[in-house]
Parts: sequence; structure tokens; C-alpha cells
Amino acid sequence: MALLCRPCVGHDEHRDAGGPRSIGADRDVSDLADSTVQLEGSSSSLTASVGQQWCMLTARDRTQHHPGYWPSAWPVECGGNRRQKSSVGRLDAASGTARVTTRHDDKWHVMVIERDPGQWYLGGTMPAFSGPPPHGWVERIDADTLEPLAASPDLPCGEHVWCGAILAHANGSIMSVNGSYLHRLDPDELSIIVERELPADRSHNGLLALSDGTLITKDLRLEDQGGTTITRLDPDTLEQIGQPLVLPEGSMGRIAADTTASGEDVIYVPGTEHLWRLSIPNESLVIDEWQPRYRAAHDSYGLSWDACLSDGYCWAMDCGDIWSVRRIHETEPNGRFDVPPGTDLSWRLPAPWGGAQRLLRVALDDPTDLLAIEPFGTPGGGIIAPPVHVPEADMAIAWDSINGGLAGISTAGGGLEVAWHLNVRASMQPVVFPESGELVINDFTADGGDDLVVVDVASGELIDRVATGSRVANGMFLTAGGRRDVFYCSTLTVARVQWA
Repeated sequence: MALLCRPCVGHDEHRDAGGPRSIGADRDVSDLADSTVQLEGSSSSLTASVGQQWCMLTARDRTQHHPGYWPSAWPVECGGNRRQKSSVGRLDAASGTARVTTRHDDKWHVMVIERDPGQWYLGGTMPAFSGPPPHGWVERIDADTLEPLAASPDLPCGEHVWCGAILAHANGSIMSVNGSYLHRLDPDELSIIVERELPADRSHNGLLALSDGTLITKDLRLEDQGGTTITRLDPDTLEQIGQPLVLPEGSMGRIAADTTASGEDVIYVPGTEHLWRLSIPNESLVIDEWQPRYRAAHDSYGLSWDACLSDGYCWAMDCGDIWSVRRIHETEPNGRFDVPPGTDLSWRLPAPWGGAQRLLRVALDDPTDLLAIEPFGTPGGGIIAPPVHVPEADMAIAWDSINGGLAGISTAGGGLEVAWHLNVRASMQPVVFPESGELVINDFTADGGDDLVVVDVASGELIDRVATGSRVANGMFLTAGGRRDVFYCSTLTVARVQWA
């Protein structure tokens, strides 16, 4: 991909050393001329137009109750459909002392969500990459001890091993997607109310409720694995609503969603070359014309993980299909091997491309308004979790998990400019406390421990460091607990850190 690049303002000295670069309005887009894709044989698939019709509200997840969820501060991963990862209230870690509760077991812990106040659910799968078949599971846990108060039966997953999702639905149920199955669970006993095998026999990642309560999920496909299947389902019966939509390309990252000024749901899907937006006119999923192209086929940059919708933009990071992700999703069933894969699934392996890690920003009302920056400039960058944008601070946060480094990228001037760097190795989905200006994320240390670090969003100052007791780091989710606390999920360890 040929791109004309200009150095970030104030960072000319890093240019020759591979430092941060902006790629924006002056880029050569001749290699990406096909910025929109027409589905072959389908004239009705592109029914919506960009511009005034799609002038997005980009409301704050933490201040606006979503009608598809139980009225909770954190009913779904990232705290809301826009994946802003922000919490109400203050953390104020500097004025408190951290207390850590840790639980170790044999499970792959993915995320914690809240239903009623103090009613917490933990969901995940089994890291059964070989041997006995895997299954999904959900627990209702005691927030103070992390011990289960109720547990689901083993949930079929089509024998796929990958991190699914759970949510607290407006109908009162707990929904769980894992592998190629979706389950509706009783919120008290976690017994199965409805079980549904999904139309695509692959691992699924991401499960969201729309404003009418319907559920959206999708399977995970990498480059050259065909189009991703996006399925919409009834939340009570889990029956399909209409035909699933197959994208023109695969999709690795999880879906995000927003609401237009006219109250219509729109869904954002990161593809292998494009970022896609879907709408639902007449109860059918369709692709609209907002489909910016962020990479070429078999590019020197990898695929995008999830998007964050904030401040009128879609934020994403590429370079995500690292070797461990490729190996898991190149096997059938996904993630199952004849012999234990061992370090072949390490996210620390060198990247399969030469490009540096990029942060991408695309205007929600103009798919041609795409700006990218390489905050670190180190060749062979790679990540397993998406970025976050903090509009209250005019700051986006990005990282490079393979090479190490956390960066704050200022958006105050309308562009992207690196404001600070911090020498930590982050890998997971963070939590932001905008009222106190703090970011919580992990740091996988040189001695093999996974700490939580609290960082000042504006300056990059390291405010606190807390050992979780975990020896495994991955791209799972942090959850704000509402009591100056954060839940931590990883393989073999779940923890809660509270400052008091």
C-alpha cells in the first residue's frame, strides 16, 4: 500500500527512527481506490447513504441507559455498545490503598457484567486446546470473595475454543454466546431457558442487544476465510430474525453499535480490509455506503480488532491477527489441536508483518475522512485488544503488545499527535474513569506477572501498580465495579482490585 506520510507535529525527531507518523488527507490512496464495495448481484444491499442521514449522536454509554439491557451500569462488555469502556464516578487510586482478591482455577475467564446492583456475573470458556472437549460457562459470583453463588451447566460451544460474551438483557435473562451456540439463562439459577445453535459453525465473538431488544452476533473469520456471518435473533426464543447477512469479507474484531439521530440502530463491523456499517430497514440487515478501507489485501499491516465509537469518530487499531490468533482460527473446530500447542499460541511471538502498530480514526459521517498514526514506529507491531478514546480529555490511548509501550494521542487540535509514552506492556481491554482522569490497564512484566496499572490520562503519569497474582496475560476485559474497584479476567485467574 503506497502512502504519503507526514510526521506528527512536535515529533519530527522520531521520524528517521521509525517514530510516530500521521497518515491523513495527504495520503496516496491509489492502492485503496476501491473504498466502497458493491455486493455482487445485490442492488438492495447498499440502501443507506453517508452524510446528513448518518450524523451520529455518539452519546456517552455511561450516562445513557440502553433499552436493550437491564438497567445496570455495566450490563455488557465495555460498558455499552459504543465500547467506550468508561465508568461513572472516580477511582482516585493515588488517595487509596489497593486491596486484591484473586481466584485461580482451570477456566478461561472472559468478562464480568452487572445486572441488579451488586449482582455480578462471570462468563467464559475452557482453555481446552487439546484433550477433552471445551464448553462455555457462566457464574453468578460474590463480588467480595469471587466465589460462585450459582453456576450454569456446561454450555455446548460446538467444540470451538475462543472467548465469547455475556450480557444482562432487558428481559431479565443472562445471554451467553460461546463458540457456535447462544444460550438464554435464568438470572438466579443460571439454568438454560433456551439453547440455539447458530447458523455459522465457527467461533463467535461479540454479542450486543439493540434498542428493540434483538440480539446481534457474528462469527470470526480471518483473511481468505470467506465472509463473516452476522445473525440477528429474538431475545426470548433465540430464533433468527430474517436471513443472516454474509459480509463480502471476513471479520476478526467484535461488533459495536450506535443510534442515529432518527433513532435507528447501526452496527459497526471491522472487516479484513474495510470497516463496515450495517442498518436494519424493514427488519433486514443491509450494508450502507460507509465502508472505509483501512488496509489492502495481504498488507504489511494486520487486521483490526473492535472499534470504539466516540466524539463523532470510529477508533480502531490494526495489526491484530498475530500468530496465536491465526493458529487458533485456522483449525477446525477453532482452537482445537491434536497435541497441546504450547508456546505456538503465545502473543509474544514476532508479528507476521513488518508494519508498525497503527491507531485509526474514521469520521462517522464521512468514510473518506480517515487518519492513522503510528504512535511507536517500531516495525512488527501487534495487539490483541482495541483502543479507547476519552473525549473529556481529548485523548486516545493505544499500545503495542508485542514490542511494548503505551501511548496517549492528543486529539485536541483536530488531528492526532502523540502526547506521551509509558513503558508498559498492555494487552487487554481497559477501563477509563473520566471524572478522575484515570485509565486502568494491565502490564505484563518482565518477570511474568500481570499487573494492573493506573495511568493519568492527560499526562501518562503512572499513578499506581497492583499485582493481580496472574501469570497469564491476554486480551480479556476489565470491568468497573462502581465502588472504586475493577474486575480483572484472564486465563486461570480472575481478580478484583479495590482502592480504599
